[in-house]
Amino acid sequence: MAAADGGGQQGQAAPGGPPAPERVLFPPTFSVSEIKNKQRRHFMFLRWKQQQRKEKLAAKKKRKKEREALGDKAPPKAIPKTIENQRVYDETTVDPNDEEVAFDEATDEFAPYFNRQTVPKILITTSDRPRGRTVRFCEQLSSVIPNSHVYYRRGLALKRIIPQCIARDFTDLIVINEDRKIPNGLVLSHLPDGPTAHFRMSSVRLRKEIKRKGKEPTEHVPEIILNNFTTRLGHSVGRMFASLFPHDPQFIGRQVATFHNQRDYIFFRFHRYIFKSEKKVGIQELGPRFTLKLRSLQKGTFDSKFGEYEWIHKRREMDTSRRKFHL
Repeated sequence: MAAADGGGQQGQAAPGGPPAPERVLFPPTFSVSEIKNKQRRHFMFLRWKQQQRKEKLAAKKKRKKEREALGDKAPPKAIPKTIENQRVYDETTVDPNDEEVAFDEATDEFAPYFNRQTVPKILITTSDRPRGRTVRFCEQLSSVIPNSHVYYRRGLALKRIIPQCIARDFTDLIVINEDRKIPNGLVLSHLPDGPTAHFRMSSVRLRKEIKRKGKEPTEHVPEIILNNFTTRLGHSVGRMFASLFPHDPQFIGRQVATFHNQRDYIFFRFHRYIFKSEKKVGIQELGPRFTLKLRSLQKGTFDSKFGEYEWIHKRREMDTSRRKFHL
């Protein structure tokens, strides 16, 4: 008996025999999304994911056995592809041995701090009429940054606040903005000559909202870790964060403030490390925690009308590739 053709027509029967049954052919490719029933589609998708995991695990075990059989002759492990290691090269990446970079660092606005000519003194303020969550966040932030003072705006414009800060020898001004009772922005202005950075703030967690947190932080000066600020822009932002903290950390306090840049998102964490033994070290998060995204970097102090901007984040022009980062 002949098989049915590709059109799904009834096959030819043998002479004198019954007619051959019709043979149904499925399309060569089948997608779960073609299933109309939602529950059936979800069930089939879970089965497909489970099959994928089984195949992946079997392939991993097979490679492990092959490596054990080859021993020292085994090929090196393949490096997984991530967005970070596939990053598009940026021509402004900082070389520590570059003379031009060293000259710029010796003459920029932060040079007096790194030359130990100034001592950080920080003013932390808020937008007008801050709510309770923003007020508590400012108080906790002041406990992280030594020699910082919290004052409330009371309707004063930043252009009037900045001259008063300079007259009282403040070196930096931090403004916490809020929307719908939630902190959503941070303005950091280095005094007296700038620059001024505007960040979008998200994922704010206060101390009481952090699980398995440690005890209240002490008044010891923390260490500061700046991680993955590689470009000229990222280098400037990192130096701006570094200038908020005093030069000599008090290691007896075992407190660390970390600014970690990953895919242009700056994650802030505040930890205390604990020596469990001579070889084991644990960490306790003290809080608060938050995430920053740079929106603009302005020369000089804050000036929304006539300020000159060094860098502005333009989403449609700059975010054309997922592998392109600016910090």
